[in-house]
Amino acid sequence: MNGRRRIAVLSLLLGILLLSFTLSTQASASPVAEKKARLREVQAKLQGVYHEADLAVEKYNQATSQLATVQRQIKENRHLLKIAEYNLDVANTQLQSRAESIYKTRDVGIVDVLFSSNSFDDLVTQLNLMERLGNSDVDTVKAIAAYRRDINDRRVKLDADKKAAAKLVTERAAQKSAILAVQGRLEQMTAGIKNDIKRLQEQQAAAARAAAQAAAQAAAQAAGGGTSGGGGSVPVPDPGGSGNSSVVAIAQRYLGVPYVYGGASPSGFDCSGLVMYCYAQVGVGLSHGATDQQHASTPVPISALQPGDLVFFGNASYSYHVGIYVGGGSMIHAPHTGAVVSYGSIGGAWIGGRF
Repeated sequence: MNGRRRIAVLSLLLGILLLSFTLSTQASASPVAEKKARLREVQAKLQGVYHEADLAVEKYNQATSQLATVQRQIKENRHLLKIAEYNLDVANTQLQSRAESIYKTRDVGIVDVLFSSNSFDDLVTQLNLMERLGNSDVDTVKAIAAYRRDINDRRVKLDADKKAAAKLVTERAAQKSAILAVQGRLEQMTAGIKNDIKRLQEQQAAAARAAAQAAAQAAAQAAGGGTSGGGGSVPVPDPGGSGNSSVVAIAQRYLGVPYVYGGASPSGFDCSGLVMYCYAQVGVGLSHGATDQQHASTPVPISALQPGDLVFFGNASYSYHVGIYVGGGSMIHAPHTGAVVSYGSIGGAWIGGRF
C-alpha cells in the first residue's frame, strides 16, 4: 500500500471513530446524564425519608410500650380493687356483729335505726349508731370505703388512659405505614432508574462496538485487504494442539469482578485485560488489546475451538472484543461498563485464537 492510500485509509478510519465517539459522548451527556441526575435527586430524597422512617418507627414503638404499661397498671388495679372489696365485706360483717351485740346488750332505741336501714352502708351513716359503735370500727369501714373509691377512680382514669394510648398507637401505626410506603416507592424508583442507566449504557456500548466494527470493515475495504464476505469468511485451517484449557479454571476465579475500562487486575477488568491477566498465570505474555492478542495468536476456526482458546469479535483488521472459550458455545468475558466478568455466548464471533 502506497503512502497516499495509507493516509486516506487512516483518515477514513479516524473519521468514523471520531464520529462514533461523538455520538457516544452526546448520548452519554443526554439520557444517561439526565438519568444520573434524577438518580441523585431521588437518592437524596430517599435519605431524608430514611430519617423520617426511623423517627416514625421509634414513635410507634414508644406508643405501643406506653399502651402495654397502661394495660399492666389496669391489671394491677383490678387486683387491688378485689382486695379492697373483700376487706370492705369483712368490715361490714364485723360491723354487723358489733351492731347486733349492742342491740342484745343495751336497751336503747337503736332497734328502729338498725332495722330501718336498707343496708349496712346506710347504717354506718346514722350518727346515733356511730355514737354507739367504737370509733375504731367506724374508722376501719371509712378507710376501706375510701380505698375502694380511690381504686375505682383510678380505674376510670386508667380506662381513659388506655383509650388514649390505643388511639396513639393507631395514629403512630398510620404514620409509620405512610412513611414506609413513600420509602418503598422511592426505592422502586431508584432501582428503576439504575436499570434505565444500565440499559442506556449497554445500548451505547453496543453502538460503539457497531461503529468500531463498521470503521474497521470500511478501512479493510479501502485498503483492499477485505473480502466481500468479511473477515469471518476467510477459511482458516485447524492448527491442532490442545491449547491452554487450564486458563478456564483461572478465569472462573474472577467471575463477578466488575468491568473497568482499561482494567487488568482483580479489582476490575476490561475484555483484553482479563485475557492478559489469566494467560500471564500460565506463562504467556500478551499485550493489552484484543486486536494485538488476535494477531499474536494462532488462528482457530470457530468450529474447532477448544476450552482455553480465545474468541474474537470483529474481522481480520480489527477485533473489538475477546473472550475465553469454555466449551458448549460459551465463553468467559468482561462484557461492558456496568457489567461483571461472566459467561456469555460466542454467537457473532468471527475467529478463535490459540497459544
